[in-house]
Amino acid sequence: MTSPTPASPSPSPSLSAASPSTPPAPSSPSYRVWALPGLPEVRTGDDIAKLIAAAEPGLVDGDVLLVTSKIVSKAEGRVLPAGDREAAIDAETVRVVARRGNLRIVQNRQGLIMAAAGVDASNTPSGTVLLLPEDPDASAARIRESLRDTLGVEVGVIVTDTFGRPWRTGLTDVAIGAAGVRVLDDLRGGSDAHGNPLSATVVATADELAAAGDLVKGKAAGLPVAVVRGLGHMVGGRAEEADGARALVRVAADDMFRLGTSEAVREAVTLRRTVRAFTDEPVDPGAVRRAVAAAVTAPAPHHTTPWRYVLLESAEARVRLLDAMRDAWIADLRRDGKSEESIAKRIKRGDILRRAPYLAVPCLVMDGSHSYGDERRDSAEREMFVVAAGAGVQNFLVALAGEGLGSAWVSSTMFCREVVREVLDLPATWDPMGAVAVGRAAEPPKDRPGRDAETFIAVR
Repeated sequence: MTSPTPASPSPSPSLSAASPSTPPAPSSPSYRVWALPGLPEVRTGDDIAKLIAAAEPGLVDGDVLLVTSKIVSKAEGRVLPAGDREAAIDAETVRVVARRGNLRIVQNRQGLIMAAAGVDASNTPSGTVLLLPEDPDASAARIRESLRDTLGVEVGVIVTDTFGRPWRTGLTDVAIGAAGVRVLDDLRGGSDAHGNPLSATVVATADELAAAGDLVKGKAAGLPVAVVRGLGHMVGGRAEEADGARALVRVAADDMFRLGTSEAVREAVTLRRTVRAFTDEPVDPGAVRRAVAAAVTAPAPHHTTPWRYVLLESAEARVRLLDAMRDAWIADLRRDGKSEESIAKRIKRGDILRRAPYLAVPCLVMDGSHSYGDERRDSAEREMFVVAAGAGVQNFLVALAGEGLGSAWVSSTMFCREVVREVLDLPATWDPMGAVAVGRAAEPPKDRPGRDAETFIAVR
């Protein structure tokens, strides 16, 4: 154990990164971390920086202050009367990521993904809840600036909160706000001690500092602020620190684990949109096969497997099919008496399949179906299989969305099944059930009006 300053020993918990029995060599990296004692109960309107300065007037340039978000919330008046904590969580939630019983992992208004949106009913009077600071980075910046004005020191400030983590048991503190601290240390482009290139190493230094402070603050010790000394190289006014802790939040496009558990299905269904314009980026055949694996888990009658998926992975196969379908469609339209101008417009509108870099043709097979010798029952039997095929297509489209692929289901192959079977050399028992255009969306989907589920419900 070490004291924070030689002149003013502190009874608060203190840790050193060096061995307590052997002082570090002069060139050996080390730091110290200790909790600040003597801070009063924080109330709305209090100046946290002045409270910290009174408790530790010996702060020096390069120190890093680790401030528990609860006292920031109290000082900023983020205390709400709430007999119903769940309602407060609802109000702070932007998106539900996962749910198990009453526990919800959500994305909150600050963009953080955490349990209960950060709404806390502990360390606050009964009947109230604490919300996270409205803008934790701005809160950190105000504390830093006030300490500069009060003590004349250049310190870093990190606002911390407690997170659980996927794949790991237990909680730890992380940075939710920061000012004057390098929150990420990008080592890409460098090399390790053996000369191996570092191509993916970006260290979350602000989170590491937050966790170090948690070791001395504790969860119930009433010590909401800690100081780290000896890591002054992480503190300063560099441009890369301007984004604060928000730089630690992975953007949606890079988040491979954006979807949660049961919510993943609902989110993927929401993400599934009809895409009409695709980029030229090739489609990963493995991703499509994974989507087919999801498709064939759909329910089906009589323990059958009525789905077949024809994957058109070569441009030659796609062009050959689409040319044949176009010729068949033109012939049908001419038989219907459509003008050549009208036919040309319809053909142009139907080019969505040609704009896609990948096509899949789902087919229905009736293997295992029953024949009753009765038109009504035989018709119902086929309808069961058609419903199963549709369920498979829906699974397929949702799974493609989960793979980050856009899609459009087009019914056209159903109108020229003989042509499709002939061009693709399919068995006579395979009934094409439309075609699915697959690719990367060329533009974000347009907003679509919400649909009230009650409009589609009849209760008896």
